[in-house]
Amino acid sequence: MVRVTYYIDIISSWCKYFEPVWRELKECFADEVEFDWAIALIPKDGLPRSAEEENEYYRRSGVLTKQPVMLNSAWVEPGVEEYLAPNLVALACLQLGVTGDEVRLALADAAMVDGCKVHQLEVSASVAAKACKFSEEAILGKASSAEVESIVRASTARFHALGINQRPAFYLESEIEDRAVFSGLIKKEPLEATIRAMLEDAKSYRAWAAHMS
Repeated sequence: MVRVTYYIDIISSWCKYFEPVWRELKECFADEVEFDWAIALIPKDGLPRSAEEENEYYRRSGVLTKQPVMLNSAWVEPGVEEYLAPNLVALACLQLGVTGDEVRLALADAAMVDGCKVHQLEVSASVAAKACKFSEEAILGKASSAEVESIVRASTARFHALGINQRPAFYLESEIEDRAVFSGLIKKEPLEATIRAMLEDAKSYRAWAAHMS
C-alpha cells in the first residue's frame, strides 16, 4: 500500500548512520510497505577535498549523532569528482539479484570503517564479491555496463528533481497517491509516523471501495 524509496550515496556518512533505522523500519512494516533504494550521487562540491577535511566532518557528525566509533577517512582520494565506482557496484549487484542490503553495507564499511579506496572499480567489486554469491568478474562486467551507469544517472536526476540536496533522502508514496519527501533526516519517529498515516488512509480507501462495490 505504501512504497518508500531511500536515496543514498554509498560513501555518505549520514546514510551509514541511518542504516540501523532503515533495518528497523523494514522489519516493522515488512508486510505492508515496499522498501527500495536508489543512488543519488554526491556532486563534486559536496565531496571532501582531503582526508583531513573529512576527519573534521566525522568528528562533528559523530558527536552530533552519538556514534561510538569515529569513521575512517582514508578512502578519500583528492581530486576525485564523484565516487561512481561503489555506487555502480552496489546497483550492479542489485541487478544481478542481490535484493538485500549486504553489498551496500559491505561497501560502506570498506570505505568508512576500513578506509579502502572504493573509488577504484576493482576494489569495490572485490568487496562486493566477498559479501554476495557473485564473482568479482561478474560484478565488474555488470558494473561497467552502460545500462547500470544510466540507471545511476537517472536516479540521481530524479533525486535532484525533488528539489532536495541532502542524503539520506526519502520519497514516500501510497496507492492513493499521498506523497511525502524527507531530506537529511536520520531519525525513525517522523518516518514511522508518516508511513503509519499513509497506511491508515490507504486502508480507509480500501474499506470504502469494498462497501461501494
